[in-house]
Amino acid sequence: MQASYQTHSNVLTNNTKNIFPRSINPDGKIRYVQARDWTSGFYPGMLWLTYDLTKDSQWKHNARLYTEKLENEKLNNRDHDLGFKIMCSYGNGLRITANPAYKDIIIQSAKTLISRFDKKVGCIKSWDHHQEKWQFPVIIDNLMNLELLFTASKLSDDPIYYQVAVSHANKTLANHMREDGSCFHVVDYHPTSGQVMQKCTHQGYADNSSWARGQAWALYGFTMIYRETQDSKFLKQAEKTAQFILNHPSLAKDIIPLWDLDVPQNANEPKDASAAAIIASALYELGSYSKKNRRFYYQKANDIIDSLSSQTYFPDNTYQKGFLLQHSTGHKPKNSEINTPLIYADYYYLEALNRKNNLNDK
Repeated sequence: MQASYQTHSNVLTNNTKNIFPRSINPDGKIRYVQARDWTSGFYPGMLWLTYDLTKDSQWKHNARLYTEKLENEKLNNRDHDLGFKIMCSYGNGLRITANPAYKDIIIQSAKTLISRFDKKVGCIKSWDHHQEKWQFPVIIDNLMNLELLFTASKLSDDPIYYQVAVSHANKTLANHMREDGSCFHVVDYHPTSGQVMQKCTHQGYADNSSWARGQAWALYGFTMIYRETQDSKFLKQAEKTAQFILNHPSLAKDIIPLWDLDVPQNANEPKDASAAAIIASALYELGSYSKKNRRFYYQKANDIIDSLSSQTYFPDNTYQKGFLLQHSTGHKPKNSEINTPLIYADYYYLEALNRKNNLNDK
């Protein structure tokens, strides 16, 4: 991680809004993005997590610098990604420093996020784009942003954030999830009646296939929702999704999934290390709630981390340019960020390492 900060730190001093590393472009240059990008919170989050792992104060200092560049996002109501941005940065920062200013930013961000909630639908609208394709799209990724609402409800003693989060979680459980434990990527609702209009994909292989990172979001999301609600139906769904993923016939021995679990298998289909990192982190938490499958989940999480920590996925070479993991897939149908490092893969890898360390301490 030393190389990671040295690689990216000089960007803060440049006269540019693009300061947050996201991936590596095909030309070999680092792709930096603005605060409004959905991935902007992951790098400051990585710095907080690295401080967790090392207790070296330089990481805390640098985490503050990058985190506070995101403050204006607390008012950005254009999409649902405030949870990713704010919880990875300010959420980790509050946990580590107890800075009261961070608390206020989290609450304001949650207030902004619920402005996208519609009572008739019972969900937070995910996207405003592609209006020719859908009217009120809700994506499985949106489960991850509910943690912001649960946190804000506890910090503010205001139940509205909790209520919105639970409503969204219930609707997702009812309409996104399939009988086998897998999930659709996008569910489009009618904005007036609240009825489901279509179930489809945007980043997966096909509407009825199992986009790997989508399955990871579902596993992680329902595990987190169970933590916050203690409602057993969410734990049951998380375990069902875990079994679907871990028993899928396309999953290789290294447990790093192809970008879509149901894509026709051939040598040219890329894997997605980001999905694997999310799954590993989720399994460490899920294992702490499941007496029956605890050892199984912990072992699978350990196996994934072992694979991601190997030379195949975590090479010791300069190509990485400060990133940790190779072989992630961002948006295969769009031919975007294919077989490349991705900042959120690194974030969930570090989070998984922290969770593993905490289990070892216990």
